Amino acid sequence: MDWPTGLLGFAAGLLISVATAPVGVSGAVFLLPVQVSVLGVPSPAVTPTNLLYNVVAGPGALLRHHRSGGLRGPLTRLLVLGTVPGVVVGAVIRVFAVPGPSVFRLLIAMLLLPLGGWLCLRTLHRAARTAPAREPPPRTITRLAMAVGVAGGIYGIGGGSLLGPILVGRGMPVAKVAPAALAATFVTSVVGAGTYVLLSLTTTGDIAPYWSLGLACGLGGLCGGYLGARLQPRLPETALRLLLGVLALGIGGLYAIQIVR
Repeated sequence: MDWPTGLLGFAAGLLISVATAPVGVSGAVFLLPVQVSVLGVPSPAVTPTNLLYNVVAGPGALLRHHRSGGLRGPLTRLLVLGTVPGVVVGAVIRVFAVPGPSVFRLLIAMLLLPLGGWLCLRTLHRAARTAPAREPPPRTITRLAMAVGVAGGIYGIGGGSLLGPILVGRGMPVAKVAPAALAATFVTSVVGAGTYVLLSLTTTGDIAPYWSLGLACGLGGLCGGYLGARLQPRLPETALRLLLGVLALGIGGLYAIQIVR
């Protein structure tokens, strides 16, 4: 990795995490297309590189949430218990069952297009009503976390980055969801990255993370995540949800167009 590429990765990690950390998203979901299209990380190495980014970037926002007491409560435990086994299964599926770039782009589109549209609709609907939404029960949260963990292991986002928007869209407050989702992302990313490293010892191809680039992006995310967590109480919740939804729709649409072409 040369210096311009490293600086670009640092800047991308910084800017993305500042915008996404306030709602419990690490930023890896939006960093992935930058790695593929701009930084030239091949598939499937882009997935463990994204997980490495989460490992390095996660402590920034978590430090801020720890100081404010946001990591207390049962939600963090429920998300971690569900996403950890799921991300291992997802990593194995990613390496042995979904290696091709065309299938990978299809997966991105299938994940981001529904998620982005659903988040936007949920946000607008929530803004139009005054009654608080009903929070899902603990068992539902754990099952959802496990399913998202599988998707996160395939996609390289640790799981919590999908759970954050989903739970916020279900009506749970951002201040409660964000710390727990980021904690789940960090723990599952450690497990997922380690799984890919072990698989790289027995499987040919670009499976191990691109260490230098993942570290550069992660250091940017470390700084941006801390800043984003500090900004959370000062930013309008509805605008942040809509921004995340629009970004997800745009990225998913880009890959859907590439598949058609």
